Amino acid sequence: MQLPRLYPIIDLEISRYPLEFLLGEFAAAGLPWVQLRDKKANSRQVFAATQHFVALSRSQGLTALVNDRADIAWLSGADGVHVGQEDLPVEHARKIMGPAKIIGCSTHNLAQALEAEQSSANYLAIGPVFATASKENPDPIVSQAELREIRRRVQKPLVAIGGITSQNAAQLFDLGLDSVAVIRDLLSAQDIRVKISQFLRATGLTAV
Repeated sequence: MQLPRLYPIIDLEISRYPLEFLLGEFAAAGLPWVQLRDKKANSRQVFAATQHFVALSRSQGLTALVNDRADIAWLSGADGVHVGQEDLPVEHARKIMGPAKIIGCSTHNLAQALEAEQSSANYLAIGPVFATASKENPDPIVSQAELREIRRRVQKPLVAIGGITSQNAAQLFDLGLDSVAVIRDLLSAQDIRVKISQFLRATGLTAV
């Protein structure tokens, strides 16, 4: 699997923009994947929001992934799910989602990455790679030395997450990572189009 170089994650509590606008901008910029994240709503609210998100993403030709909830991802017809260390294990999520869907798995150190490497996850996230305000009680920052070791020993595609901005993203690709997942620096930008272009330059892609 080839990860998109820029992987936007939408958290509507953080975003200064409505969902429809964001998806339109991501699609116009050629960003193929998007993930919906909601850590605080109840299951009924998350399901309703996810159904809306999946329908809008499909209308824009975007691959739609859901954070944490394999059950809601499957019920909503999402293209995949991203699970963390406290969510369903990857193989349980795979039983729910089926063989054709995308499953990502969050890892926070080399041991977790090596364990996830043996799973059916399509890609691994590693982080936080910088200090982050998007997650309560974040795990310790993963050093650049550990990122290099993880890249050396893990064959699956790797996406960096945590505190990534358009100013610090490029160094992560120099370490051999495949993608950067971004929440706050995109969603709180004064001008989303300008910010997307900055990230595209940082990831080595042509700015729109």
